[in-house]
Amino acid sequence: MGAMRSHRSVLALAAAALTTAGVAACDPVGGLDSATVAITTDQTATTALEHQHVNVQWLTCNANLNGAAGATPSAGSTTKQVADVSCQGETKDGKRITVDGKVTQEVQGRCVKGDLTAKVAGRTVFRVSALGNCDAPAPTTGPSAPGPRGNPTVTVTVTVTESFRGK
Repeated sequence: MGAMRSHRSVLALAAAALTTAGVAACDPVGGLDSATVAITTDQTATTALEHQHVNVQWLTCNANLNGAAGATPSAGSTTKQVADVSCQGETKDGKRITVDGKVTQEVQGRCVKGDLTAKVAGRTVFRVSALGNCDAPAPTTGPSAPGPRGNPTVTVTVTVTESFRGK
């Protein structure tokens, strides 16, 4: 029964990854996208925590734009967007991790700017105005082959490692 649950959770994870990849691909020009902010914050916060010798077991981030999940600016909007970010996680030895704050800019998966604070077991590990390397070269991706109806195809590879847990 445990193997069935494991496979279902992997399928749910793959579906979530496909959904997030689809949402991130629709990042509005010049604006923030809640999915992209959450993913970039998750990745850069994990790296920053590990740099501070925190053994991260897992970290999950959520972002809400201007207080509404998924909000996007109109093309002519001059209002500066702010994403409220909340991350929850755990260290490999079971301590609670939180990363909370506001993001005002996300740079192509390389960094987020704003005001973010990370805590492990209630102790502040860092408070930063930027996470990641905003000056790093932009990630390169190959051309995507058109899928059905001319839309690009997104492929997600999920590796599952299971071990016998006994009765």
